[in-house]
Amino acid sequence: MKVPVKIINRDSKLRKNYLLTLEGGFILSILIFLGAFNINLRIDKTDDVILVQKQEEVFIEEIIQTKQELKAPAPPRPTVPIEVPNDEILEDEIIDIDAELDFDEPMDIPIPPKPLQQKEDDEAEIFVVVENPPVLIGGISAVQSQIVYPPLALKAGIEGRVIVQFVIDKNGQVLNPTVVRGIGGGCDEEAVRAVLKAKFQPGLQRGRPVAVRYTLPITFRINSKTHS
Repeated sequence: MKVPVKIINRDSKLRKNYLLTLEGGFILSILIFLGAFNINLRIDKTDDVILVQKQEEVFIEEIIQTKQELKAPAPPRPTVPIEVPNDEILEDEIIDIDAELDFDEPMDIPIPPKPLQQKEDDEAEIFVVVENPPVLIGGISAVQSQIVYPPLALKAGIEGRVIVQFVIDKNGQVLNPTVVRGIGGGCDEEAVRAVLKAKFQPGLQRGRPVAVRYTLPITFRINSKTHS
């Protein structure tokens, strides 16, 4: 019967300590609560300075479209009137005409000069291509036979082909020969001399003789006969 008595005493002590602890906790919390009200909660604004950077402001300006106004031209200046003296008196002039006009007689009207006769287009125009081209009488051999080899070209051994261009008129005559491509050494001049002696049958356009531009090659070649 002794064991149960000890257990009862221990429980009673625990209850007393619990009550004391609970009361002490209440008292301590009340003190803390009262102390919190007495604390100075004011903030000294002079000590802490808060710097706030000012943001850059961007303003968008509205662009107003302008129109170019066309100004009317200034009116002309008024003319200043010039005073004319009215003191002068104009006398009437009498013109004596002795000639009498007779409208029944025929009037002598000068006859206009006759217009100059215009040349035909076929004569003035030089053709390049015609229906019937000119024909060299005797062929190219007739022109080559007229060639005398220049001594300078013969000594220098100059050979080649000279291109001569000229006009064949409606009578078959050679006009205005020019060297288009030469070889020098006196061959160019000799080719022109030989071409001037050539005879052609004129070219025909629509059955009529016309002037035609013509090109003829003249060959210069050294051989045994030339040296002799």
